[in-house]
Amino acid sequence: MNKVYAPLIDSHIHLDQYDDPKIEQMIRSLADLNIQSLISVAMNLSSCQRTEQLAQRYPSIVQPAYGYHPEQPLPDAQELQTLLLWIEQRIDRLVAVGEIGLPYYRRLEAIDRGELLDEQGYQDVLSALLQLAARYDKPVILHAVYEDAAIACDLLEQYGITKAHFHWFKGYPETIQRMIHNGYFISFTPDIQYEQEIQQLAAVYPAHLVMVETDGPWPFEGSFAEQMTHPMMTADVCREWAKIQGLTEKEARQILYQNTLSFYT
Repeated sequence: MNKVYAPLIDSHIHLDQYDDPKIEQMIRSLADLNIQSLISVAMNLSSCQRTEQLAQRYPSIVQPAYGYHPEQPLPDAQELQTLLLWIEQRIDRLVAVGEIGLPYYRRLEAIDRGELLDEQGYQDVLSALLQLAARYDKPVILHAVYEDAAIACDLLEQYGITKAHFHWFKGYPETIQRMIHNGYFISFTPDIQYEQEIQQLAAVYPAHLVMVETDGPWPFEGSFAEQMTHPMMTADVCREWAKIQGLTEKEARQILYQNTLSFYT
């Protein structure tokens, strides 16, 4: 990649879910790929702890975010309090509280099994993490799609949080307009190449509120099938987004870089 282009930042990756040899190889490749850094999100306390170790091992490249991913069983009260305290003790060393949100896909799976999910319990966990972020004026990284996104917006407004990043977002037109009005960011993954719903969103969401991500190690289809998800795929996302927006790749990279830099600093 020509270094006259702005670098890219992978705004959402689960780096802790790769094994150490893959991480080492990945990190070594970033400079040649003109990728500046990775926003490494966590899923629970053990994930947070490994992410912290990676941030210490690769300072300035790995930018840690700590949270509790909603697509897993609810933590009990003690587990949640332990996590909140752990995050609070490191609040000056994280770039955001995340990944946090609501269990859209877990709820669908429960419905398929004829079971009920404790939706209020998940909202309570999200509220606790949002309150922590609000107390220290930290950005939040959200997993909240479709009807869950409207609930997340309610809570963000309730706690006065304005710096919100909805990763890999999918949602309804009224929620999209609400998010735009509130200045919330979204990010696109490699599926922008082949998912019509995502392409339609990319055409209407304002360029100044957009970032790129991989959500690695989540695998993708199309030209990415059977490939290990790697931050270098952000360049493919950028090129596709540029095409949709009618921008040159150089223009798109500059916008995406400045957006991510301003959100996370």
